[in-house]
Amino acid sequence: MENPKTHTILAVDDSPENLDLIKNILEPYYQVKVAVNSELALQIAANQQPDLILLDIVMDGTDGYQTCLQLKALDKTRNIPIIFLTAKHSEEDEVHGFRIGGNDYITKPFSPSVVLARVRTQIQLKAKSDLLEKLASLDGLTEIPNRRAFDAALERQWNQSKRTGMPLSLMIADIDSFKQYNDYYGHPMGDECLKNVAGALQSMTHRPEDLVARLGGEEFAILLPNTDSIGAMLRAEQYREAVEALKIRHVKNNPTAFVTISAGIASLRAHAHDQSTVLLKAADDALYQAKKQGRNRVCANNLEDVP
Repeated sequence: MENPKTHTILAVDDSPENLDLIKNILEPYYQVKVAVNSELALQIAANQQPDLILLDIVMDGTDGYQTCLQLKALDKTRNIPIIFLTAKHSEEDEVHGFRIGGNDYITKPFSPSVVLARVRTQIQLKAKSDLLEKLASLDGLTEIPNRRAFDAALERQWNQSKRTGMPLSLMIADIDSFKQYNDYYGHPMGDECLKNVAGALQSMTHRPEDLVARLGGEEFAILLPNTDSIGAMLRAEQYREAVEALKIRHVKNNPTAFVTISAGIASLRAHAHDQSTVLLKAADDALYQAKKQGRNRVCANNLEDVP
């Protein structure tokens, strides 16, 4: 059995007696939240994101099937596994439940051993799925988010900026003269350099909504939601200084003889007709200017006031 209280389960049923029974079965092993209708279930699921939802099919008002469809339509809840609770036994009902996103069924009246077994199976499958998703989103060398994770986060924050009108900033950074570093010190040292730079960038990132990612090679991206051009420039200088402060010897990087980064910043408020590629290109253009002006510096491309 799972370690006590490490996972949260939401039980949804309009019968208080059924909810009490489920709680008695599961509470020795899991945290159990309850909801007596669909509206409350959706609210709890979105705010607390439980590891598993036990969902009664037949309820007053919105039934379990419709609730399942609504859960699967929301980004925050679509990946939460659902076990339907039902007194129905037809094959057609089961097929429909699986088709709309259900993961399993528990039939009434409840058998405590069956409830525990089916819940435990779904919790274990969810843990494995979450681990695979995390590994697929991490860069294998630096263990920070990879290009795939960055692209997904950029689209999320881009759409958020469209909805709220808040500024979105992007920093693209590149290790200066990295090819020369690899040629002189060797690729194993180059890998260590990449890991150290990634660690320095990550250590300067404190807000949960900010994202540091490795785009590939020696290029990194830092996504800064709700940050205007002035704030982004200040943050970029902090990142640049953090890498310089590592004092990683790089005799081929003139004039400092240490590892440094150049960075391009772009800031804008996303409009309905814009694409996120606008922000990427603007940050890339600013990075090119930073390189052109002598490296180990930050250049900005402010698009906030562009209609």
